[in-house]
Amino acid sequence: MLLVALSTPALSGALSGQSTDPLSAAVQVYIDSLTHNSGIPGLTLGLALPDGTSRGFAAGWSDTTAHREMRATDRMLQGSVGKTYFGAVALQLVSEGRLDLDARLADYLGDEPWYDRLPNGDDATIRQLMSHTSGIVRYELNPAFLQDLTREPMRTWTAEERLAYLFGMEPPFAAGEGWDYSDTNYILVAMAVEKVLGTLIYDEIDRRLLGPLSLENTVRSDRPAVPGIVNGYGGPENPFGDFDETVSEGRLVFNPQFEWAGGGFASTTEDLAIWVRHIHEGRAFDPTLLDDFRTGTPAPLGPEASYGLGVVMMQLPAGTAWGHSGFMPGYRTEAYYFPDYGFALALQVNSSDRPAFDRPPLLLLSELAEIVSEHLGLGR
Repeated sequence: MLLVALSTPALSGALSGQSTDPLSAAVQVYIDSLTHNSGIPGLTLGLALPDGTSRGFAAGWSDTTAHREMRATDRMLQGSVGKTYFGAVALQLVSEGRLDLDARLADYLGDEPWYDRLPNGDDATIRQLMSHTSGIVRYELNPAFLQDLTREPMRTWTAEERLAYLFGMEPPFAAGEGWDYSDTNYILVAMAVEKVLGTLIYDEIDRRLLGPLSLENTVRSDRPAVPGIVNGYGGPENPFGDFDETVSEGRLVFNPQFEWAGGGFASTTEDLAIWVRHIHEGRAFDPTLLDDFRTGTPAPLGPEASYGLGVVMMQLPAGTAWGHSGFMPGYRTEAYYFPDYGFALALQVNSSDRPAFDRPPLLLLSELAEIVSEHLGLGR
């Protein structure tokens, strides 16, 4: 894979036949500079603005070998940002009286034959799962899981198969007594939701969220053939398999279904920014639950960061930011709402190769937020 030495594609997104207003021009210049001056192959950016409008931008390459330019309409895997859809359905059920945040997970799944082998299974609550304070650790970084995934990259996983990597393990802390980020928490929440409803949670997300909010460019990443997915680059130290490029003949070279409720979606970045604005302005679930949603536990995720019920809250140079970050092999995502300004930004990069970045993606997003707020004349 050759990233930096390639010729630079022509300006895309807002400057290629779309808007050339000062805000769009400034944003495009900035994101073009990112692909010119680092190892980032390509990126897309979405803005969801206070007046209800949205914009999509793109820079760099979607495929460095075929020399295909990135387009604002291209899709990438969101990684852990997808937890926000699963969490929103759970919070809808809370407002409907069908799920209790402070009920034990065992009240919903305790009759499963494997349940007594789940660490902290007797004590963990729904709230603790959604806030990563359950003490139930990650299956997805378990060495045995990574070995099995590398050996069978196209395998389709059941929920129990994911959980089995943790059965009988000693938890790092008692439920509610610490914080440890874990996709397993959201796998278990999704299983509880499906048990309550008797339906597939993906179908509920379509019915309750994607359809009503007109998020037509957001799709499930539950199989290798994800519509509109662009190539990503995992780098030489990709822990999820012996591959760099993530797409071959229009299909992912691994089955992203292993992630399920830990992420589970792909989108355009404009659609993602719109979704993030919907969440934080109270349109994804009952707004009376926003206080619960944003009651956080300190977490080592950024400056002054804490984690609520599927939301990271932190102080960036641009100001207060609420949202989520995501990683999948070949893709990085940052999607945050800036309440001081009333807009949401989402940034997706088609590389998860750490040396490709000259500074953290969250810092890039903060710099973009400063550009946007300056051009809109917004103050804190």
